[in-house]
Formats: sequence, structure tokens, C-alpha cells
Amino acid sequence: MSTGVIKKVAGPLVVASGMRDANMFDVVRVSDEQLIGEIIEIHGDEASVQVYEETQGLGPGEPVVSTNMPLSVELGPGLIGSIYDGIQRPLNKIMEATGSNLLGRGVQVPPLDEEKKWEFVPTVAKGDELVAGDVFGTVQETPVVQQKIMVPYGISGKVKEIRSGEFTIHETVCVLTGADGDHELTLTQKWPVRQGRPYAKKLAPNMPLVTGQRVIDAFFPIAKGGVAAIPGPFGSGKTVTQHQLAKWAEADIVVYIGCGERGNEMTDVLNEFPELKDPKTGHSLMERTVLIANTSDMPVAAREASVYTGITIAEYFRDMGYSVALMADSTSRWAEALREMSARLEEMPGEEGYPAYLGSRIAQFYERAGRVISIGSKGREGQLSAIGAVSPPGGDISEPVSQATLRIVKVFWCLDAELAYQRHFPAINWLQSYSLYLNDLEPWFNDNVHPDWMETRQDLMNLLQEEASLNEIVKMVGMDALSPQDRLKMEAARSIREDFLHQNSFDPVDTYTSLEKQYAMMKLVDEYYKQGTQALAAGARIDDLVKLEVRERIGRFKYVHEDQVDAEFKQTMAALTAEVSGLDNGEDER
Repeated sequence: MSTGVIKKVAGPLVVASGMRDANMFDVVRVSDEQLIGEIIEIHGDEASVQVYEETQGLGPGEPVVSTNMPLSVELGPGLIGSIYDGIQRPLNKIMEATGSNLLGRGVQVPPLDEEKKWEFVPTVAKGDELVAGDVFGTVQETPVVQQKIMVPYGISGKVKEIRSGEFTIHETVCVLTGADGDHELTLTQKWPVRQGRPYAKKLAPNMPLVTGQRVIDAFFPIAKGGVAAIPGPFGSGKTVTQHQLAKWAEADIVVYIGCGERGNEMTDVLNEFPELKDPKTGHSLMERTVLIANTSDMPVAAREASVYTGITIAEYFRDMGYSVALMADSTSRWAEALREMSARLEEMPGEEGYPAYLGSRIAQFYERAGRVISIGSKGREGQLSAIGAVSPPGGDISEPVSQATLRIVKVFWCLDAELAYQRHFPAINWLQSYSLYLNDLEPWFNDNVHPDWMETRQDLMNLLQEEASLNEIVKMVGMDALSPQDRLKMEAARSIREDFLHQNSFDPVDTYTSLEKQYAMMKLVDEYYKQGTQALAAGARIDDLVKLEVRERIGRFKYVHEDQVDAEFKQTMAALTAEVSGLDNGEDER
């Protein structure tokens, strides 16, 4: 260990001298209060330390001790259902230790419960050969999550001894004999947060992460192992959209990072998630969720660590073969922490004061997502999907954080304040958003939902784009100046907006829509437009087409229960065909 003394304190930045033997990104203990920090710059024997706790009261001459270890997280049973701060300190345990709901300084609490005993079930036998990444046993952590205990990276050998029964996380459950001697394996392993966990192979994303949110699944889907960004101004629904994705996305594990967000938003998550029933398992959503809470009143430097802590935990579950959804809310607050530390280090500022390495840091974070085959003799396929909210000042997405994010992500869900003010939620602008996964996912949708899924989706998108062009004419000369065909386009587009894209998260039926129901809803609107076009050509009046009784039924289709979708779809389609045919007959008689 190298020991130095404080030379200078500037907010969360502490400069210490006498640190020649320390290394970059070593964890250090600052002052007699043992505040935790991390070395982020070294000049000669001087080290700049970003302190993850409040530095008030520190002064020159106080000790700084390097642990000669990088900032790491402890991975093992007990992660699920936990609520951590940005450096994996369990907030509920800190509250018990300090007797206060305020974050105390210098509190050292183990990240995982060291006294609880877990039922360990071996999956290998004495004499088996194991390599890094192999599963040698399981622990049923919650009713819905089984942790697979893996051989840590860099270790391999033959099983000399393996035990079953109840163990604490630090008791030896397996002994491997390798070329370099015996290795005692426990239920946990440590991993440095700034280093991505290794994998054997990265696969192309070719299946969607189904979210049950129609505007996302149908128009701008994200692939399992994909990356998406949700930029939007204040009040446009970034956090609510991420909450919906966390609740309903087809993921085995959810890691939710509240990075620099308002405390009341994290309170909503803490209150809601334990009470929410997971539709797939019937258990509490919290039984497959890990929360990282680093609210805006917590030390700013810890924000920078929180996203790395969260994605390392997510990678750990990905390596077990699970599908993991990571929500980062919001990466703008993380970038602001980078900017503050960069300014205190007196680095040359880049655009809008952000450090020159902002783009590369954001890219490094999102590149850790993906669909991969894990290391080990029997590689497991796991997916880690990363969805980051961006909070550009004034909703201006030309600012550096939004632009750096858009350069790396492949899905852009553009939140629109105007839609939010109109109470249209999710307030995702269908003309500005995009998904670059559409071509990759087209075969999956056409094979698993319906052969003309993508064709129907494209029909609806074309109508929305044509509506935007026609709106300009309507604003100048009014709706009556449009041709009957154009009026039909406007009516069909209105139906897409109000009946399909608008979704009520508080309605127990409308909050989640299966892909089969989404297809039925799209097909009904598409058929209304196509049959209406044919009726107009046959001489029907546009006013009669607008007033069809079946349109009310199409509008209310979103409230049809999933088990009644097929029957209701057939009845509604028959009613649509009958009513439109009736119009044609009426014209023929005249």
C-alpha cells in the first residue's frame, strides 16, 4: 500500500502527494474518516483522487492510503432485489448501520449479506475438468432467478472437492486443482467496473426485445442485445417510458440505474416495483431487479461510477445466459459529473465545456451491451440491452451528449414535448424517431407474428408521413380543400395516432399489448384505409366512410383482453367489410 497526504481539496477532487507507488484507477481511502475515492490522474508523486463522498471538512496533511486495487463490484447471491448507491454500497444496510436516512461519511458496509446462508446445488462432480466461465453449481436466489455460480476468469483445473448444502457467500464450496496449485472457489467473485467482462463471441442481434409498447415494438423496435437512447426535454416522459420498459420488457433481469435523477423519481421506483406483479411469473417485479440509486443530492463523483457499477452487474447475469435490460436514467447527469471533474482537473474543455473524451466514454459504455456467447466449455447465449435516457437542456438534441449518444446507438426514440402537452403518451415522435434494427428483425417478425407484419407496418408509417405533408395544406386552406382520397388518408392517420400509438399505462389492459394484438390493431386500420380507397373508387362518399360505425369498434380494440383478441379481430374485420360493402351497394342503387 502506498500512503500519501492531502495537498489540495477542490470539491470532490483531492490532490495527494507521496503517491508515487499508486496506479491509475486504484481505490484509495482518504483521511481518518476512510472516505472512498479513486485515482483519476497521476503527475510524478502527486495523484488526483475523485472522492465518492462529501469532502466537507477535509484539509491538507490528512492521510491518503491506496488499496492498490481498482474499483470493483462483488458479484454473487444477494444482488437481486438490492438497492445500491453508485459504488455498490447497500443503502438499506447503511440506513440500519447509521440509524439515519441520510448517507453517512466513511460508512463501510459489505455489498452482499455475509451472514445469510444460501442453498448451493453442485452441477459438476469430483474429477471434472473446468475452465473459466463454467458453471459448477446453482443458488436459487429468488423464486424467479437462479444464480449460476461460475468459475472466475483466469482460473481452470480439475475438481478436487465440491460440497453441497447451505453456505455463506465467503465459504469455500469447491476446490480446483490447476497447474498453479489449488483454487478455493466461493459463491462470489469480484470484477473491476471499468473493464468489460470477457465473452467468447459476439452475435448479430436478430430477435426483438418485446416491450408491449406499441410505438416501440411496431415502429421502432430494439433488438435483444441492442442499444437505444431516449432523448427528450423536461416533462416529456423519459423516466415514465423507462419505468414501462423496466416493467414490461421481455427480459429475465432488469438493472435500473438512477444516475443523478430526482429523489422522488427513485422513490416511485422503490415504491412501485415491489408491489408490481410480473406478468410472466406472478411474483413481485423486484425479484428480478437490481436498483442503483444515485440521486442528484448524492456526491457528484459517484454518478460517474454508478453507470459502470450497473453495467458490470448486468454483464454478470448476461454471462449466466440471461436476457438483461439495463436502464440508465440519465446519461446526461453522468456526463455532467464528467464535466465537473474535468474542470477541476483543469483539462482542456471540449464543446460546451464537456471533456474531449466524452464521446469515447459514452461509446465505451454502450459497446458493453450485446448478444454474446459466454466464455466456458459450454458457452451460454446471453443478451444485454442498454437503454439510456438523455436530458438535453431545453430539449435541444444538437448538444454534445445527445449527439455523442446518437452516433453509437441504433435506436432513437425522440420524445416530443408538444405530444406530451397534448397528453399523447408515450410521447415518441414517429416522424423523427428511427430504428436501425428493422432489417435485422424483419425475418423474425414475419416468421413469428405474421408474414405481412413489416408490410403492414410500412403502410401505416407511409400514412403518417403523408399526413404530415397534408397538414401543411390543411393549415393554409382547410380540410375541405382536400380531395376525398387525401381526407381518407388524414382519417386513417388519425386512427393510427389515437387508436394505435396512444397507450394508457394506467389501464390494466392497455398498458401492455402482445405482438399478436399489435398486428391485429395495425391490420384493422390498414384494412379500413385500403377498403375505403376501393369504396371511393366505386363512388362512395367520403363523409359516409368517416362516419362508419365500425370505426368506434376499431378505436376500442386496444381495450380487448388478450384471450379475446382473435375472435374480436375476426368479428371487427367482418363488420368493416360489411359496412364498406353496404356503402358501395348504396351508391350502385342511386
